Amino acid sequence: MQQNTTILDTIQGKTVSHTPVWFMRQAGRSQPEYRALKEKYSLFEITHQPELCAYVTHLPVDRYQTDAAVLYKDIMTPLLPIGVDVEIQSGVGPVINNPIKNIQDVEQLGKIDPKRDVPFVLDTIKLLTEEKLNVPLIGFTGAPFTLASYMVEGGPSKNYHFTKAMMYSDEATWFALMDHLVEMSIEYVSAQVEAGAQLIQIFDSWVGALNVEDYRYYIKPAMQQLVSGIKARHNVPVILFGVGASHLVREWNDLPIDVLGLDWRMSINEARALDIDKTIQGNLDPSVLLAPWDVIESRLKPILDQGLAHGKHIFNLGHGVFPQVKPETLKRITEFVHDYTQR
Repeated sequence: MQQNTTILDTIQGKTVSHTPVWFMRQAGRSQPEYRALKEKYSLFEITHQPELCAYVTHLPVDRYQTDAAVLYKDIMTPLLPIGVDVEIQSGVGPVINNPIKNIQDVEQLGKIDPKRDVPFVLDTIKLLTEEKLNVPLIGFTGAPFTLASYMVEGGPSKNYHFTKAMMYSDEATWFALMDHLVEMSIEYVSAQVEAGAQLIQIFDSWVGALNVEDYRYYIKPAMQQLVSGIKARHNVPVILFGVGASHLVREWNDLPIDVLGLDWRMSINEARALDIDKTIQGNLDPSVLLAPWDVIESRLKPILDQGLAHGKHIFNLGHGVFPQVKPETLKRITEFVHDYTQR
C-alpha cells in the first residue's frame, strides 16, 4: 500500500492534492471503542500493551481518514523511568508525589534509556510500521516548561505560582531541570524516530502562562537546544504547539521547527502579518465541534482559505478533541477539508 505523504509534502513545500488533516487527541477521547477499553484498562495500562496501543492509534485513521496518525500515549510516559512518581488520576490529570523543590531533587533524577525503559512505546511504533500504516505517524514529547510545570507544582495548575517562583528565585535549580529535560526528550524522541515515527510534535501546552521576556530568558535557550538536538540526529519535521501562546509565535518562528501550531486565539492571517514563514497548523476552536454543521462549516472556510493563501497549512483543532465530540463530526470535517481544498 502506497503511503499518503500529504502532510510531509506540505511541510516540504511540495504541491499537494489537498490540505492535510489530523486532530490532536484523535486517538481515544471521543471514540466509543476507546471508551470501552478504558472501562477495563487505565491509560498507562493501554500504552504498556503494544497491540492494544497500536489499535487505539490506528482507529481514528480508519474511521476519519485523517492524513496522519498520532501515537497514543501521554507526555508523562518518559518521566516515570527517570524517577518521577507520577500517576494519572481520573478527572484530575497527572499527579506527582515527589515534586521538584531544589537542585538536589534534580540531581537525583535518572537518565532515560528508551530501549530499556519504554520498550512498549517503541514496540507500538514498530507494530504500526509493520502493519503498513498508510499515513505518517506522529510521535511526541512534552516540552521542558510544560513537563517542569507538573514536576514543580505536583500536578495541574491554573497559575503556575510555584513554577514561576522557582524560575525567579532559584535559577540554578531551574536551568538544571531544563537541561535534564532537554537531554531526556532528545533521547526519547530519537528512539521514536528510529522506531518509525516520521514527524514529532512538541507539546508546550502551558507555556502561554509566561510573558515574552520570561520566555526568552528562561525557556527559549532550552527549546533551541531541544529542537537543534533532535535535528542533529534525525532529519524529521518538528511541530511546536502550545495553548494561549499567540504572543510567543515570533519567538517560536526563530526556532528551527518546521511547523508552528496555532490555537484558536490567533488567525492564520494574523500570524502571517507577523511574518511567520513556517508551515502553520490549526486552528478550529474545539468548542465549535458541538455546534450545528452550518456553524462548523462557516468557521472552517475562513481557516482553510487563509491556509491556502499562506501556502503551507495543516488543518487541525486549536486544542485537542474532548470526549463529548461525535466521531461523525470529525469524519465529516475531514471530508469537508479534503473536498474544499482539493487542487
